Amino acid sequence: MSNKFKFIYTLNKEKISGLLLIEPNIYYDERGFFLESWNKINFENILKHDNQEYIEFVQENHSKSSKGVMRGLHYQRDPYAQGKLVRCTSGLIFDVVLDLRQNSKTFCRWAGIFLSSENLKQLWIPKGFAHGFLTLSDTAEVNYKTTNYWRKDYEMSIIWDDKDININWPLEKINHNLTTSKKDKYAKKVSEINKEFLF
Repeated sequence: MSNKFKFIYTLNKEKISGLLLIEPNIYYDERGFFLESWNKINFENILKHDNQEYIEFVQENHSKSSKGVMRGLHYQRDPYAQGKLVRCTSGLIFDVVLDLRQNSKTFCRWAGIFLSSENLKQLWIPKGFAHGFLTLSDTAEVNYKTTNYWRKDYEMSIIWDDKDININWPLEKINHNLTTSKKDKYAKKVSEINKEFLF
C-alpha cells in the first residue's frame, strides 16, 4: 500500500508547490510497530501524483542534536543543489523550509512542520529551498536522504532570525537556550545573498 501525503502551506494558507509531507503506513501490535521508511516505487508514485519527476538519492545523513540546537537554514547552490527527504528518528524537532525559487508564487515564504519519532512523518523538500530545524526534545536524531553530494564550496547559509522572513520558531519550548554553529550564527540574510546564488 502506498504511503499517504499532504501538501504544505504557509501560515497564510498559500500552497508551496513541490513540498510534500509523507505519512507512512505504520503497523502496530503488542510488540511495537513496523513501517517501510523507504520504498522507491511508493515514492515515485507520490511524485508522479504531484507531477514531479522522480529523482535518485545519492547520500544519507544522520545528525544528533541537544535541546535548543538550531541547524540552518542551509542549502547548496546550483549545480550541486539538493533535494532532501527528512525524518526525525528520535525526539522532536520543528522543521522549517524556505522557498528560494525566484519565480515561485511563494518566494521567500516559509513553512514549519513538527517531525518526531512519535508521528514518524517525512518531509520531501525538492531543490530550491533552504532547510533548518530547532530541537525541542532533550535530544533528537534526524536522518535525511539527498539527491546530490555535499559540496562545502557550494554550501550556503541563511540566518535563522532574518527579520524579512520572520519565521515563527517555537523558542518558548526551549526556554531560549539556543545553540547554533559559528557558521549559522554569522549567516547572511536573504537580501544579502547574490541572486545568482538563489534559484
